[in-house]
This record gives sequence, structure tokens and C-alpha cells, in this order.
Amino acid sequence: MKLLEGKTALITGAARGIGKSIALAFAREGADIAFTDIARNEDFEATLQELEGTGVTARGYVSDASKLDQTEKVVEQIVKDFGKIDILVNNAGITRDTLLMRMAEEQWDQVIEVNLKSVFNFTKVVQPVMLKQRSGSIINMSSVVGVGGNAGQSNYAASKAGIIGFTKSVAREVGSRGIRCNAIAPGFILTEMTARLPEEVRKDWIAQIPLRRAGTPEDVANAAVFLASGLSSYVSGQVIQVCGAMKT
Repeated sequence: MKLLEGKTALITGAARGIGKSIALAFAREGADIAFTDIARNEDFEATLQELEGTGVTARGYVSDASKLDQTEKVVEQIVKDFGKIDILVNNAGITRDTLLMRMAEEQWDQVIEVNLKSVFNFTKVVQPVMLKQRSGSIINMSSVVGVGGNAGQSNYAASKAGIIGFTKSVAREVGSRGIRCNAIAPGFILTEMTARLPEEVRKDWIAQIPLRRAGTPEDVANAAVFLASGLSSYVSGQVIQVCGAMKT
């Protein structure tokens, strides 16, 4: 039996990158997949096609995760389409990196709204579904930057640190109803975003990692499978750092 067989997972921001890898990993473990992204583009269609190729039921939805009204509508539709939501992965996120002295208010607000408010939106709206089921696993994507900070990313660090505090609070609130809430804090992961960095910068980052390699989206997805499955049935309120010991 596959680890997530019979489960329905909702993953935000999953048209590409880490979100896509998590969706595909869940599908390979037997979960039906509902995913959201902000636009229906080539990445969206390609991800949907790949998910359908795994043999599970998969549907994609266009939604701005930072808007509560859109979140309410998309979750209502997903429940109609799938009947339940067993796993929620709050993955939607952006960066607007610059030093604080140069940071515009808009750059701060955008990152907080997409990265942190989206976690509030989806957790708040999905929570009644899980409370009724008396079960569920919520996985929030934080970052090692939210644990240790990083120059030029004060907005991003604040959003990801906020996710950690939110995760621990929600775990205490809903644990008695059989719902778990955990966070994953990835380190230096090879994605489209990090691929745009100069090669020397990437080499410098990797040199700081004890495992001497960058992580992959699949490394993060494997941690998500653990937290979504019964293997972690007594794990809640925790932050798992997937960083090759870059931050300990």
C-alpha cells in the first residue's frame, strides 16, 4: 500500500518548483491532488498533465493565495470536487530581495501578503473541513532564512519566521481534534530562482553546506511525504530543516 493512498492533498503554488515536486511525490504515493497557482500558463498545464499521468485524480485551480475571498471560493470548489481535504501544503511564496534601507513599502507588503497571509487564508478556510473529519495534516513551507535571517531578505525572513510561530500555535489549537501542523524549512535548494544566481555565488553557498551539495526539490518533497503520512502521526508543531546541516 502506498503511504498516501485514499488521501486528498491540496497544495498551493504548485505549478512549478518545490510545490510541483511535492504534488508529484504525493501522487506517486497514491494521493489525489488539488493544486492552485496564480495563473493558468504553460507551467500550470504541464504540471496538471504530469499529475494526471500518475494515475490519480488531479485538478488545478487558478487562485491568488493572498486573497481570502478567492481562498474561500477555491476551497469550497475543491471540497465539492473531491469531497474532503486530508492534507494541506501551504507552499505559495515570492521574494523581493533588497537591503532594508532600499526596500519599498510595496516590496514588504507583497512578500508578507503572499508568503504569510496566504498561510493564514488557507489554514483558516481548510481548518473547518479537517475539524469535521477529526483528522488532517497541515504542512507550511518556511525557510532556514526564517530561522537564522539573511541580509537583504528582511521581508522574506519576517514572513518565514512568522510561519514558524503560526505553525506552532495552530498545532496547539487543533491537536485535540486529530489535526497535525508542521513546517519545513528548506535551505539552499536548486530551483529556477536559485538557478538565476551567478555560478560563483552558487559555489560559495554550496561550500558552506556540510553535505557539500545543494538540495533538490525532491529532497523537500520527501520530507513533506513524511509529514503528510502516518509515519509522522506523533509529530506536530515541529520545524524540519532540509538544509544539509547548513543551519543547525
